[in-house]
Amino acid sequence: MEARALIGWNLRRLRVAKGLSQERLALAAGIDRAYVGRVERGSENVTISTLEAMAVALAVPVAALFIEPEAGAEPPMPLRAGRRAKSG
Repeated sequence: MEARALIGWNLRRLRVAKGLSQERLALAAGIDRAYVGRVERGSENVTISTLEAMAVALAVPVAALFIEPEAGAEPPMPLRAGRRAKSG
């Protein structure tokens, strides 16, 4: 898998696992939401500083963005669209 696609795959997998929208991740990492989408699609050549900012926002080591998926693994599913229900 190409490096940009690999980073995008892992970024989306980790973001969805944490229940974060692209907007929330972007806000926590101090980057633009559209940029997060481009990274997830593998169309952005991301810098080490940006990788580090996203990893910190996800509370994972930077190396987690470079893990090869298992053969035949399904792409990460997107979060359900819409606002979350208010609790309490």
